[in-house]
Amino acid sequence: MYSTIKGKVIGIKDAIVEIEYLGDPLPKVYDVLFLEKDPSVKFQVIKSSDVNKFYCLGLTAFEQVSRGDAVINTGEKLRVPVGPEILGRVMDVFGTPKDGLGEIKTADSWEIFRESPGFSNTQSGTAFLETGIKIVDLFAPLVKGGKVGLFGGSGVGKTVLLTEILHNIINKDREKTVSVFCGVGERSREGHELFEELKATEVLPSVALIFGSMGESSAVRFLTAYAGTTVAEFLRDGYGKDVLFFVDNIFRFAQAGSELGLLTNSIPSEEGYQATLTSEVAHIHERLVAKDGHSITTIEAIYLPEDDLFDQAAQTVFGYLDSSIVLSRDAYREGRLPAVDIIQSGSDALNPTNVGETHYYVATESKSLLKRAELLDRIVSLVGESELSDDDRVTYQRAKKVKNFMTQNFFVAAGQTGKPGVFVSVNDTVNAVKGILDGKYDDVSDDKFLFIGKIEDITAINK
Repeated sequence: MYSTIKGKVIGIKDAIVEIEYLGDPLPKVYDVLFLEKDPSVKFQVIKSSDVNKFYCLGLTAFEQVSRGDAVINTGEKLRVPVGPEILGRVMDVFGTPKDGLGEIKTADSWEIFRESPGFSNTQSGTAFLETGIKIVDLFAPLVKGGKVGLFGGSGVGKTVLLTEILHNIINKDREKTVSVFCGVGERSREGHELFEELKATEVLPSVALIFGSMGESSAVRFLTAYAGTTVAEFLRDGYGKDVLFFVDNIFRFAQAGSELGLLTNSIPSEEGYQATLTSEVAHIHERLVAKDGHSITTIEAIYLPEDDLFDQAAQTVFGYLDSSIVLSRDAYREGRLPAVDIIQSGSDALNPTNVGETHYYVATESKSLLKRAELLDRIVSLVGESELSDDDRVTYQRAKKVKNFMTQNFFVAAGQTGKPGVFVSVNDTVNAVKGILDGKYDDVSDDKFLFIGKIEDITAINK
């Protein structure tokens, strides 16, 4: 019900409008207000700035708003449309269609700011989720209902890797599983390419897409992450499905919060981010859990400013992840794609109980081998590989073969590379790397391991 007490605009600063109320009832946090002279112009209360003054997010364009304009409180929270009708569609945080396919008509809508499930209602899973990507399945395995972070600076392949994971696992079980792709603050071109890719591979009917691109205001980018989370919750709770939730890019959510913090005169933390960063990241991630027999598996890209893995936003997200995949600019320059830093990547699921003793042994031995080879790199760069001892030379060469074997052609990049993508089962990956560690392929040059699928694809082996 609309309040009879009207507010008054007293300040406008970018995406933030400050509104004053001179009587009760005062609006509550997250209440949606609208402009009296133009009801299509809406705001959302996010915090108080004084006893009877409030900072509000501008939900729509508000160039025509001026100081002294009256606003009316709807008494309602921002809601996003939910229902099976959203599958196969692209929309923004307000439910506006962005795919040119007409209005999205649903029977229900949910508030985007919701409480996370209680501890007693959540569940943890250990079921291994195979991606067909060798480097991911071996060193940073995904678990159903877990959270995976793809860390990397600009241009090292986070979005491509995330999209390949989506492509490879989205068809696993269409009867029980649906997907949500949430684009937060990224390029609209990438969103369009993803839409076309999903349509071409005929998996679009199982995916709901919600976007707030980098051209949108900080308020829209900030709210898009909450709206995407709400859609995933509906598909889990209201639709009874297991959900794959993809976010590109969760750093942009933190960045949008930082921008809003500055606009609302919040004192930043000593790292420069908003003081509420931890609680905002927590609010999102604690909602993305398995509940009542259905799970949300989260795969999110995390941009690293200046390739700094210790950036405060990245470290805040890191605490909620089960698996972390760190992309390396050095690996990218060497032409090893996906450009994953194997040593820095890992997963809580990598233990004998979850993945089996052989998989665990091969993954840990490979990392140990790569660490030893890393120490030999400086020697090789100074005096050459020929100056290494026989044992060190074997270690160095096997490490190169493991790294090269982890390269892979992707389905989603086939249009750019001209090479067809390949799906490699985890058993084939584990057995192949075990063979490298055991010296089975010592007589094969390391370049033969680049961009192959199974180990049997090396023609020289069969000679």
